[in-house]
Amino acid sequence: MSPASDRNVSLADYTTLGLGGPAARFHTAGDTDELVAAVAAADAVGEPLLILGGGSNLVVADDGFDGTVVHVDSQGTVVDTETEDRVRVRVGAGVEWEPFVAWSVDEGLSGIECLSGIPGRVGATPIQNVGAYGQDVSQTIVEVVVYDRRTGRSLALGNADCGFGYRDSAFKGSERYVVCEVVFELTRSRLSRPIRYAEVARAHGVDAGAQVPLADARATVLGLRRSKGMVLDPDDPDTRSAGSFFTNPVLGPEEFTEFRKRVAERLGPQVEPPAHPDAEGRMKLSAAWLIDRAGFAKGHGDAARISTKHTLALTNPGGARTEDLLRLAREVRAGVAEAFGVTLVNEPVMVGVAL
Repeated sequence: MSPASDRNVSLADYTTLGLGGPAARFHTAGDTDELVAAVAAADAVGEPLLILGGGSNLVVADDGFDGTVVHVDSQGTVVDTETEDRVRVRVGAGVEWEPFVAWSVDEGLSGIECLSGIPGRVGATPIQNVGAYGQDVSQTIVEVVVYDRRTGRSLALGNADCGFGYRDSAFKGSERYVVCEVVFELTRSRLSRPIRYAEVARAHGVDAGAQVPLADARATVLGLRRSKGMVLDPDDPDTRSAGSFFTNPVLGPEEFTEFRKRVAERLGPQVEPPAHPDAEGRMKLSAAWLIDRAGFAKGHGDAARISTKHTLALTNPGGARTEDLLRLAREVRAGVAEAFGVTLVNEPVMVGVAL
């Protein structure tokens, strides 16, 4: 392995949850060439490999990772091409996401302003198709440069080749590709993209579909995220989380009909659960609403607990272990399934553990 690799590095120090045991070997890749070389070296000897960015969407086993962890720290934000109203920006996988969003707003480039305050690094965003408040990165990504571990070559994948879906992509759940660079196409404008999320529109006193000043949209989203403990703050244990722990369930027509029956039986026929149709005619539910109505209050738990600010975040208030967090997650998942017949799915990537 690379002589620059360290041994038995605590992964708890590299995750926003502050959980996880040691990595047998740990290598920091400062640029794309180092990233590719480290991955190729591990693959050449059949070494188990974990690619680590900001650690904001990761749950690592208490036993750690018995292999090589490559910490992606490759930098660079470069304007590739620009026209009067469009700008393409090439960003290294190790660039921190929130400063990149702040830069785009300062430059008068719209398209990712409602993704402000999300922790992590740029390389992780296409994997999860990171999204919030009516925007996701698939709306602005035009190209993802990857290293193909199967062929040992680098290639550029266009948006259509990335298999983007709700919190999903062709990269998620697959170890074939390592994200090296992401190219975004942003709009030159001092106004936001049309506001699609009702909570953001209400905060601005406008109807959904309206546009607001770019900096105002960013400030509003940051304020909303802070109120839910979703902006990293070392003095706030509610931010010691992996963000939203469960994805919002998406149900087909028959499943949704059955779900509404369960809601009526449990909460009364007058209760209408929040649900939004998607492009395929399915209905997207609110995982936070399900958790709350299943009887799990903010602050529920012990060593690990539900955030005191938002029921969708599971937190490590200090002193928890990964198994404590998983025990709480399983309790919540089972309670929602019993109450409403809906099985919640974890959003964070699980390393050495499973629900």
